[in-house]
Amino acid sequence: MPPAKKRKTARSAVPVGDTENTAEAPAQAPGTEAEAKTEAEVGTAEEKDAAPIDTADTSAPPEPTTTTSASTSEGSSAPAAATATAADRLARFRALQARAKKSSSQNLAEATKESQRLAADPGALTTLQRKRDAAASKLLKAETEEAGDDFERRRAWDWTVDESERWDKRLKKKAAARDNTAFQDYRVEGNKTYKRQVRAMEREGARTGAADDRRARYERDKMAAIEKAAASGGLDIVETDDGELIAVDKDGSFYSTADSTGFVDNRPDKAAVDRLVDDLKKAEENRLRKRRERMAANGDEGDVTYINEKNKQFNQKLDRFYNKYTAEIRDSFERGTMI
Repeated sequence: MPPAKKRKTARSAVPVGDTENTAEAPAQAPGTEAEAKTEAEVGTAEEKDAAPIDTADTSAPPEPTTTTSASTSEGSSAPAAATATAADRLARFRALQARAKKSSSQNLAEATKESQRLAADPGALTTLQRKRDAAASKLLKAETEEAGDDFERRRAWDWTVDESERWDKRLKKKAAARDNTAFQDYRVEGNKTYKRQVRAMEREGARTGAADDRRARYERDKMAAIEKAAASGGLDIVETDDGELIAVDKDGSFYSTADSTGFVDNRPDKAAVDRLVDDLKKAEENRLRKRRERMAANGDEGDVTYINEKNKQFNQKLDRFYNKYTAEIRDSFERGTMI
């Protein structure tokens, strides 16, 4: 009778060589079995959940195509909106590029004009304009003389009566100022200096617009001084028959004299002090320039080696006789190699 077949079990399925390993790790078996059991349960649950879904998908009738058409329309409108936005951005970018190019060209043109204006000499332009006017005047005079007409009458056609009168007045004034250059007394010199400073102030005000402010401040200070003197009783305001107001100085303290000390109360501002300093500097520069011009006219462009005219003549006499002997010594002293 053949032997009975043995049933395979989990214990018998383990090889003989692995028996010891199985026995050595009894502590790990429960954990492994628990993990395996948990994974099996999870897999079973997933299969149970997935089974109805698959059944429903296969057994349910097909849904209408409304959702599909809606999604198709939405998908077609999205690219159209994106295309419109991109076109708008491109148009704005092109406009910005055109504006930048136009600004760059304008800046380059203005910079070129500015460089040309700075490179041109205003004095040279004025001289060129004066020469052009003189040439035009000479040409007109020659043409008038050839035609047998009066040149002054022909030139007067280009001027009005008012302009001609103003020009004649200006020439007369210049001639009077030219004849009045000689020194008379300090009062006349002071009056000339005052008028020159007023003219300079008017020119400066026309250039900077500050003359009106200075004149208004002067009038305001003058009225304040008159009111103060009238309040103190030293000045009377008298009205004449024709309505003109006249200030009468009763005790002689309002109008300044050589003995007046009212100027010590004046406190000029910083701008006035700066103008005074500039005027003094200009006067000193003019004095030195005229001195150099006088020395150049007399042949004394070098260093001043005399104290008066007699000493100057004596030094010139010494130079005539001894310059040929002392030239090398003086050059050595100037170079500093003599010592």
